[in-house]
Amino acid sequence: MSSLLEVANVSKRFQMGGILGRQEVRAVDEVSFGIAADKPEIFTIIGESGSGKTTLARMILGLERPSEGNILFRGEPVHHERRADRLKFMANVQPVFQNPFEAFNPLKRVDRYLQSTARRFLATRDKAAIEAAMDGALQKVGLSLAEIAGRFPHELSGGQLQRVAIARALIPNPPLLIADEPVSMVDASLRMAIVNLLKSLRDDLGVSVIYITHDLATAYYISDRLIIMQKGRVVEMGPARTVLDQPEHPYSQLLKASVLSADDAGAGRLAPAGDLLALSNERLGRADASRLEERGDGRRVRVYEAG
Repeated sequence: MSSLLEVANVSKRFQMGGILGRQEVRAVDEVSFGIAADKPEIFTIIGESGSGKTTLARMILGLERPSEGNILFRGEPVHHERRADRLKFMANVQPVFQNPFEAFNPLKRVDRYLQSTARRFLATRDKAAIEAAMDGALQKVGLSLAEIAGRFPHELSGGQLQRVAIARALIPNPPLLIADEPVSMVDASLRMAIVNLLKSLRDDLGVSVIYITHDLATAYYISDRLIIMQKGRVVEMGPARTVLDQPEHPYSQLLKASVLSADDAGAGRLAPAGDLLALSNERLGRADASRLEERGDGRRVRVYEAG
C-alpha cells in the first residue's frame, strides 16, 4: 500500500523563558501515523488547547521543522528550500484555517484570492481558464462565481466565507487538506453543512482530510480514524467509533465525560469528572515511562509503568 503522508516519530521542542531561566517544552512528542494514497479518509486530531495539534499541523504543512522525526508526503520531505519545490508541495497539500474572517483581507474582494491561487498553481494567465477553475471549485462547495464575484468578506456569511476558503484550497486539486478547527467560528446551524462538505470531498472527490478539532461530536460523525493528544503526546488512537464509543485512556474518557448529554438536559448536573481528571494528570506526570500498546480492536492506548 503506497503512502500519501507518513508522520514518523515526530517531536517539536521550544525553548521558553527569559533571562531568569529557560525551559525546554515539548509541544509535540513522538507522534506517528500514516495516510494511504489509495484510500481517502478523514483522519482527525483531537485535543484541547495546548495539546500540540496545531503545531503538528504546521509541521505537516512545512511551516515548522520537526526537532526529531520525519514527515514525508509521497516519500519526499515536506520542508522545501527551493521555491519551485515548495509550490509543488503546496499544490498537493492545502490548508483551511479556523477563522475565515481572518483568512481574508476585509479590503480585498474574495474572488481576487481565487484568481491569485489559480494563476499560481495552474500556471496560466488565460482569463477564461482561470474563471472556469474558480467556478468549478466553487461549484464543489455549493457556490458559484456569479454569487461571490466582486463581493467583500463582510458581504458573505461565515458559512459562505468558509466554503469560499475551502474552494480556494480545492483549485489545484490537492489530494490532502489540512482543516484546522474549520467549524469552530461558524454558527452552530451551519456547522453540519461544513462537516458534510468535508465528507463529500472524501467520498466524491477522493480528497483525504486531516481534521483538527476539540469537538468530539463532529469528530464522531465524520472521522474514519483519529488520534487523541494530551500535552503533545498521543494517548489513544484508532478507528473513530471504536475509540469514541468506549474510550480507554483516562484523558479520552475525560473528554467524553465533558460533552453535555441530552439525558441530563434540564437536570442541572454534569457527569462527575474529578476522578478522571486526577487520574489523567497523575499519568501525565509519568509520561516518560510510557508506551502505546496495541489492542485487539484496532486501537492503540498509552500505558504507563508503575511508579
